[in-house]
Amino acid sequence: MTSVYRTRTHAIKAGASLAAILLSGGAAIAQDADDDTLAIEEVVVTAQKRVQSTQDVPVSITAFDANFTKRVNIDDVKDLVKFAPGFAGDSKDSFIDYINIRGISTNDFGVGGDPSVGFFKNGLYQGRNGVVVTSMFDMERAEVLRGPQGFLFGRNAISGAVSLYTAKPNFDSASGYVELGAGERGILEMEAWTNIPMNDNFALRLAAYHSEEDGYSDNAAEIGDDNLVAHDKSAFRATAGMRGESWDATLMLEYEDRKQSGSIYRLIEDDEVVPFLEEVLGRDISPRGSIRSVDNDAKLGNYDNGEIISLSAEINFDLGFATLTSVTGYKDHDYSYAEDFDGMNIGFNDYAQDQSGDYFEQELRLVSQADGPLSWYGGVSYYKENIDAFFRQRGDEEVMCAAYYYYSCSEVFAYYGWGEFTPNPDGLLEANQVYGKYHGWGAYVDLTYAVSDKFEVGAGMRYSKDTKEFGNYILPVDSELGPFWAFGVTTDGFVEGEHSWDAFTPRFVARYRPNDDWMIYASATRGFKAGGFGSFAVEADDDDVTEDLVALNATLNQFEPETVWSYEVGVKGDMLNRRIRLDVSAYHYRYKDLQLNYFDKGTRITNVGKVKSWGLESTVQAIVNKNIDLFFAGSWNENEISGAETVEPGSTGNRLPGSPKFTLSGLASYHFEVGNGEMNASVDFRTQTKTYGGLGNSEVFANPGWTDVSARLSYESFNSWKVTAYVENIFNAAYYDGTSEAGGFFPGHGFGISRPTTVGVKFSYRFGE
Repeated sequence: MTSVYRTRTHAIKAGASLAAILLSGGAAIAQDADDDTLAIEEVVVTAQKRVQSTQDVPVSITAFDANFTKRVNIDDVKDLVKFAPGFAGDSKDSFIDYINIRGISTNDFGVGGDPSVGFFKNGLYQGRNGVVVTSMFDMERAEVLRGPQGFLFGRNAISGAVSLYTAKPNFDSASGYVELGAGERGILEMEAWTNIPMNDNFALRLAAYHSEEDGYSDNAAEIGDDNLVAHDKSAFRATAGMRGESWDATLMLEYEDRKQSGSIYRLIEDDEVVPFLEEVLGRDISPRGSIRSVDNDAKLGNYDNGEIISLSAEINFDLGFATLTSVTGYKDHDYSYAEDFDGMNIGFNDYAQDQSGDYFEQELRLVSQADGPLSWYGGVSYYKENIDAFFRQRGDEEVMCAAYYYYSCSEVFAYYGWGEFTPNPDGLLEANQVYGKYHGWGAYVDLTYAVSDKFEVGAGMRYSKDTKEFGNYILPVDSELGPFWAFGVTTDGFVEGEHSWDAFTPRFVARYRPNDDWMIYASATRGFKAGGFGSFAVEADDDDVTEDLVALNATLNQFEPETVWSYEVGVKGDMLNRRIRLDVSAYHYRYKDLQLNYFDKGTRITNVGKVKSWGLESTVQAIVNKNIDLFFAGSWNENEISGAETVEPGSTGNRLPGSPKFTLSGLASYHFEVGNGEMNASVDFRTQTKTYGGLGNSEVFANPGWTDVSARLSYESFNSWKVTAYVENIFNAAYYDGTSEAGGFFPGHGFGISRPTTVGVKFSYRFGE
C-alpha cells in the first residue's frame, strides 16, 4: 500500500502530499517522471474477500491509508467519522451507541444487544461499548462501508462497518519509524515501529504507541477540577509473519491501556423542566461557566478506563482453484466508567459501570481463483462471548423527594405515616449486576457471474443464528426511598432467560462497465440484527411486586431482531485522464422493528415501527496541477420514523436523533519542492447541519450545525525525516458531540464538548525503506 509521488528529479514518500495520502477518498497520486503527467493511482482493498481496486467494488466504501490518517491526525477509530460521508456521532468516550451510519445508531448502552455499526480489525469483530474503541497506530488502511455488511464479515453489521487493517511484517528488509509530538495542554505523543526479517520465511514487526493530554473542560462545581476530557493511553503490538511454498500466516498480539475522562454533560435550559426543578429545589440550577465548562458534582467520579488484550491468527492456504483462509481471534477486556449523566450539580443522576468479558471468534472462508466468468466466495463463522457488568446509578435523596413529591424526604415520610426518615450516607444508590453468555454462527456464499466483458451479476445468501443467555439481578437498595428511580423494583436474585434468533438474508448486485474508466452498480440487500435483553429493566406484573418492591416471577426485558431492506445505486469513475475521481451513491432503506430504548420504570428496549430513509453520498478527489490536490466527501440523508407513538407520542414523521441532514468534509493541499525536500500546506474541515436530541425533534434541545477547520504545514526531507506544525479547530468552534431531550422531570443536556484551538508539532524519521 506504499505509494510514491514523483517530482522531476526526486521520489519522496506518500506522506508528503495530500494526493499521496488519499485512498478511495484516499487514493494515491502519481506523476510520471518521463512525460510529467499526473494521474490518480489505482489502490486496492479487500472489502469483498479478494484484492480489488476501490473503483471495481460495487459497495459504498471510503478507505483511508496510513498516510492519510497520519496527515489529518486520526489516531482513534471514532475519529474516522470526520472524513467518511454518511457517518456521524463521534463522542469522546469508549461508547459506540451514538455512532450512526446513514442515520442508524445502536440505541442501547447496555450489554444485552449488538451494535448496529460493526467494528472489525484485520477481519475480526471488535465487540461492544468499552472494548471496541481502539487507537490507530502502525496502520495499513481503514475502510468505512455503508449499508448492511453481513456478506463481508463473520458477524452481521446492519447499518455499516468500520474495518481496520494493521501493517503486516514484510520479508524484504529491516525498516523502522519513530514519531514524537508535543502540543498545548500537555500533549505528548509517540509512535514507533520496526520491521525485522529473520529469514526468507519469517519476519517480526513490533509497534508501540502513547498519547496523553491534559483536559480542556473546567468543572465549576469543583474548584481546581479542570482536567476533564483528558486522556492517557498506551498500546503495544507484536505481529509475526510466516510463509511457505503454498501458505502464509500472520499472528498478532496487541495490548492497550486507556485512561481518559468519561463523557461530560451540560444542562440545556428550557421553559418547563428547569423552572420546575428550580421551584421545587428552591435554588438556581443554571450551569455556570462557558459552554466548555461543566457544573457537575459527579458523586461517582468521572473516568473511562479500559484494558484490552487481543490475540489473532490469519492463515491462508493456496489450493490452486481457491484460497482457504482461517481467521481466529480472542479478546479479553476490563472496563470501568463513571459520569455525571444529569449535567447538573444537584446529584440527580450519576452513572457508573464496571465490566469484564472475553470474546472468541473463528472464521473459515474459501475464495475462488478461477479466471472464468464465475467467481465466488463462501464461509462459515462461529463466536462465543462471556460478559459481566455491574451498573450503579445514584441520586441525592432530597433531590428525588423534591422532584417527585415536591417536599423534603422527612415531610414525605411524615405525611404518609412511614415514620422518621433516616438519610443514607451514599444517597439513593441503585445497582444491578448482569451477565451474558452468547454464541452464534453464520454461513454465507456469494456468486458473481460475468455475463459479458462489461456486465456482471451477483447473488448471495447468509444464514445467521444467535443464542443469548442473560441474567439480571437488581440489588436491594439501602436508601429508605427504595428503588423508585432507576428500576422501580428489585429482584430476588438473578432473573434469567435464554433465546435464539435466526434469519436468512439475501443480497443481489449488478455491475456494468461501459468503458475502462466508469463503473455503474445497483444492489438490494437485506440486513439483520439479532434481538437481545435490556440491561436496566425487568418485566413484572403489579400483583407480583411485594410491599418492599421486590419483583417476584419477573422476566427479562427481551426485544426482538430488527431488519432492513437496503437498495442502492452508484457510479464510480475517472475523468480527465484520471485527474478527477468520482464516487457517487444513492440509497433507500426500510427498517422494521427498530430497537429503541426509552424510560419507564427503568431504561427499557423495545421494537418500534418502521424507519424509511433516502440519501446521497459522494467523494471527489482531483489533481488541479502538480502542486494542488483536493478531496471532498459529502452526504445528504432524509429519514423518518413511524410506529413509535407508544414510546414518543407525536413522533411519526420525525427524524432519527443524532443524524445530520447534510455533512461535508474536505482536504486541500498545496505542495512544492524546497531544497532537499518538499513543503506541504493543507487545510481540512468537517461541517454538518443540526441534529436532534430525541424522537420528539424538539428545537430547544437540537444540536446546532457546526464547522471545524484545521491547518497543517510540513516539510519532508528526501533523507526520510519530516516535521509538521498544526493548528486544529482554527476558529475555536464550540459545539457538542450530541444532545438529549428532556423527559419527565429529567432535563435535557449537551454532551461531549469540542476540543478548543490546539497548536502542536510532530517530528518523524523513517529508515530502511
